[in-house]
Amino acid sequence: MRNLKVMTAYRGTNYHGFQIQNNAVTVQEMLEKALSKVLNEKISITGCSRTDTGVHAKQFCFNVKTSSRISCLGFCRGVNGELPDDISILSCEDAPLDFHARFDCVGKEYMYRLHCNESKDPFSTDLALHYRRKFDTEKAKNAAECLIGTHDFASFCADCTNVSTTIRTIYSLDIENNGDSVIMLVKGDGFLYNMIRIITGTLLDINEGRIPPDSLPDILAAKDRLKAGRTAMAHGLYLNRVFYSMEEMLK
Repeated sequence: MRNLKVMTAYRGTNYHGFQIQNNAVTVQEMLEKALSKVLNEKISITGCSRTDTGVHAKQFCFNVKTSSRISCLGFCRGVNGELPDDISILSCEDAPLDFHARFDCVGKEYMYRLHCNESKDPFSTDLALHYRRKFDTEKAKNAAECLIGTHDFASFCADCTNVSTTIRTIYSLDIENNGDSVIMLVKGDGFLYNMIRIITGTLLDINEGRIPPDSLPDILAAKDRLKAGRTAMAHGLYLNRVFYSMEEMLK
């Protein structure tokens, strides 16, 4: 028996998230169908995370146990040949039998993309949020600085009923502006349901003057979802990187 650690990327537009569902097409379903065909056995994979409908991933890890002797290169080529164009296997390597893509993950980096222009970009309609205003990057950076560190992020969680704690650590929060494109990168040890989308939506509300820029410490302290801003739409969100060592994450 082998345990394969696999990195994949996908465009989430056509899928109801990663995790398999009975009544909707998901990324996991497509992967398991392709793997079962290539490995010639019934396959079930373990993903590093869940992503919602329309959310994308530039790097998503899963592990799969198989008795196949296929080479890692042969695995990548074979599975990619069976997958649709919006899902790709990036790499494959043998891992210890006890490796678990979810439980061994020490952190993740999410990316949120904005297209800031009155006119929409026909080449990114499902890949970035169309935001019809200028975005004040420095204002957003200054406001969000207080989110870095270990905090109770209950105010930035859409549904906290399934987690034992809402305390999380954000290691970095960067906002980059290049012409009409704004990219927010958030790296942390874990994220609550819709946490990045709510942080983004709150910064958009701050940009528009709906929320005072110095109010984020009070919003954090309130531990109340109603105190934070809107939930930004799913199609601007990407799981950008996953980390399996603190050294790699803190580079």
